[in-house]
Amino acid sequence: MRIRMKAIALAGSLLIASVLGATDKHSSGAADIAFVHVNVIPMTSERVLQDHTVLVRGDRIVEIGPSTRVRVPEGAVRIEGHGNYLLPGLGEMHGHIPPPQAPSEYLEAVLFLYLSNGITTVRGMLGAPGQLELRERANRGELLSPTLYLAGPSFSDASINSPEEAIARVREQKQQGWDLLKIHPGLTREEYDAMARTAREVGMRWVGHVPAAVGIVHALEMGQETIDHLDGYIEYLEGDKGPLDRAKLEDIVRRTREAGAWVVPTMALWEVLIGARTLETLLAYPELRYMPPQMVENWTRAHRARLESPNYNRERAERIAANRKEILRALHRGGVRILFGTDAPQQFSVPGFSIHREIPVLLECGLTPYEILKTATRHVGEYFRHKDRFGTIEVGARADLILVKGNPLSNAENLKHLAGVMVRGRWLPEKEIQERLERIAVRHRPTTP
Repeated sequence: MRIRMKAIALAGSLLIASVLGATDKHSSGAADIAFVHVNVIPMTSERVLQDHTVLVRGDRIVEIGPSTRVRVPEGAVRIEGHGNYLLPGLGEMHGHIPPPQAPSEYLEAVLFLYLSNGITTVRGMLGAPGQLELRERANRGELLSPTLYLAGPSFSDASINSPEEAIARVREQKQQGWDLLKIHPGLTREEYDAMARTAREVGMRWVGHVPAAVGIVHALEMGQETIDHLDGYIEYLEGDKGPLDRAKLEDIVRRTREAGAWVVPTMALWEVLIGARTLETLLAYPELRYMPPQMVENWTRAHRARLESPNYNRERAERIAANRKEILRALHRGGVRILFGTDAPQQFSVPGFSIHREIPVLLECGLTPYEILKTATRHVGEYFRHKDRFGTIEVGARADLILVKGNPLSNAENLKHLAGVMVRGRWLPEKEIQERLERIAVRHRPTTP
């Protein structure tokens, strides 16, 4: 539990011409854009629409059809598919956005790192003063950023000291315009219940951790919308002690499904935080070059301290990691809806690049490439259906798209090979993405005397 609480504290604190023929004008979204001769993965079902054209006007998809039938308007920007695959942009459903007071270079880099890997929507999970203005600037396209939906400052034992304070904080965040309420550990059951009742009354959704005094069963009964990090399941099933009780596991799967809750597993990150990954493995991640060296040093120090702690037990860490996979496998088989999330930026979880650490773990848990993509596209659109229409390639949907050089349905590794990203109708070709990434990496390289 001590390891887990330290990890949670750290989670709170760490917190785009082209080879395809686009020019700066095209990057800005100033003209209609047509993806021609592409293989479309619409994510409305598991299928590929071969040799199609997708026409984008402004921030919307306006036409889809076989390339022999769709007429590309005169003056439109043509992006030749060359047999590539077009699919909806991805969602990061447990991400973090630096506060507005953070250095502007770091803030802009984090937002771009998400985009550079095809993440076009982020659910920010720890609000800070000034972030609502940042959200509006990002969503209007004034910043190069995914579309942001933000939770407010969290509910925890550090911010709430009574049921009355919980009620007042819900009403305040509703009035301020936050999209979600974020729950951290430490709330009493009375405080949690006061928060939940008031949230239902004012129409706010609450998400995140499950406080120990509340427990997973009660959180589901009260209507918590997402259970992030599979919080509360290991504790309920005593998965740190030994094999899982199969009957009890199936029961909590049933309860989760019947409650209509979603889970945001963040599997790879949690293997780091419980000490199930070696420091040598983590330091070999090439994406670390995109993060400030001091931050990487802090992550290294924290992980070394974790592994050297007198309370650390590798066998226990590996047991918890294995049981978390078994829990997610059971939740998936049992029909519980999953949302893709990685908890970035966080220890060795680099924004955008972290999806390629999460996907292999989800494959181990029995999800197919299509099912993984669904957690990051169609499911995200369903979750935010009251906000906008996105997550699938359909007429009228928001033009959040990624162009991939190989079929991700046959090999999820192909998601690493992007030919470009479109966010709200703005096209970012591969060349621009790589140039921007290189500038970020150069900024963080050690200077030589």
